[in-house]
Amino acid sequence: MSTSNDKDLSYQSASELVSAMLDGKISSLELLEATIARIETLDTKINAVVVRDFEQARLAAKAADAAIARGENKPLLGLPITVKESFNVSGLPTTWGNPEYKNWMPKEDALLIARLKQAGAIIIGKTNVPYMLMDWQSYNDIYGTTNNPWDINFTPGGSSGGSAAALAAGFVSLELGSDLAGSVRVPAHYCGIFGHKPSANLLPLRGSGPPTSPPSPHPVTDFAVAGPMARTATDLALALKILARPDEIWDGKAYKLSLPAARHNEIKNFRVLILDTHPLCTTSTLIQKSIDDLAENLVRTGMTISRDTKIVPVLAEITRIYVELFAAFVAGRFPVDEYQHYTIAAKKLMDNDSSIEACFLRGCAMSYRDWMMKTRIRAMLCQQWRELFKEFDIILCPVTPTPAFRHDHSDPGTRQIEIDGKLFPYNDQYAWISIATLFGLPATVIPIAHAENGLPIGIQAIGDYLEDYTTIQFAHLIEREFGGFSMKFSIDMKCNEHFFTFLN
Repeated sequence: MSTSNDKDLSYQSASELVSAMLDGKISSLELLEATIARIETLDTKINAVVVRDFEQARLAAKAADAAIARGENKPLLGLPITVKESFNVSGLPTTWGNPEYKNWMPKEDALLIARLKQAGAIIIGKTNVPYMLMDWQSYNDIYGTTNNPWDINFTPGGSSGGSAAALAAGFVSLELGSDLAGSVRVPAHYCGIFGHKPSANLLPLRGSGPPTSPPSPHPVTDFAVAGPMARTATDLALALKILARPDEIWDGKAYKLSLPAARHNEIKNFRVLILDTHPLCTTSTLIQKSIDDLAENLVRTGMTISRDTKIVPVLAEITRIYVELFAAFVAGRFPVDEYQHYTIAAKKLMDNDSSIEACFLRGCAMSYRDWMMKTRIRAMLCQQWRELFKEFDIILCPVTPTPAFRHDHSDPGTRQIEIDGKLFPYNDQYAWISIATLFGLPATVIPIAHAENGLPIGIQAIGDYLEDYTTIQFAHLIEREFGGFSMKFSIDMKCNEHFFTFLN
């Protein structure tokens, strides 16, 4: 069989690669060997694929080639992919980056992993995460630090940081991540790829909870979702179609899933509201300029765009409630002494301190009564927010206030983020990811620009509940009109000598 060169294979989409295999242009085994060779050559610098299952993958690739020869046709047949380390894959460890679980092995695949395999995908390994998935960086004491392929001195994001890095580095064409506090969206933005945070409860989470937890068919929390990551919007839609349906435990007992089609198929027909300033978080001039440049291009297409922030339900209150409810959830995992530390700190807060940091502390010490009160306010805000989608199809806003930042493994309690030369609390980065998460809305991250140092910049397109195909279609049209993922690594050659040797 004839094959494309490794460079071309590495950056083809999942859809293109599956078509090439079905058309006999390349075999699954040939594609797999090229994938393994690239990982073994380049991942020493990036450290994205931290759990590897190459021998089993070779057996699966041979089986896929035999299936193709028999005329079988599945949407991902023979495609090598990786998945986030937190998803249970039978025969591979699940640790969540926690040494306490270093040797823990799940007995069965997570439901979404099973669906990927049923669609013909070959799981070749798992990608790195932060300790217990609790950071916008990806490092831990088991697997070490994952670096951003655009510049290894910078983080690829977290907690699906290994997933985004593997895609940006051309290791695989499709990944499965999860998102509780921007864990799909932030890495997608930092690594210049596409990522989709689905509507709440759209993809079942059975088998994706912490190690040793029972594989419950119920969500771990109403904030947590699993979502696809890829280098094209088309591949996001392909993955969503495979993954989005009820858990088989309930399938057929109460409901069937039928998502609405995208609202529009032409870019000029979308009605878009742009938000680029947040009362609780400074947004860098670089991010704002990138959004302004995109807005100018969109206006030229004939699209209707508004920047009227007066019609938006208060962003500050949305972020504060999200941070408090999120903190209340994560505090449930704290050891007693750590929990007491947070409750003592919360009692010392001034009543008028409404910063994101203060909200996090209050959330950690929240009573059930307080939680119920916040939940009621959340419901009222949700209804107000959804009214916006009668007037607009898409809300565009930043993912984080800056592009990727340099690795920072200092004490999380004292970390800061630099924005336009000034230092701000690290947790201010909750601001922009809070909107879609608090209300369970779909959000698709779209790469739109690069900083002068080569680091990518993305934007998130938020849609109405269950209108996931609208945000993905919007991302596809942006990609088609203005370009999407770029494989141009135009940064420090000393940090990326393997990439330049390979790509040039």
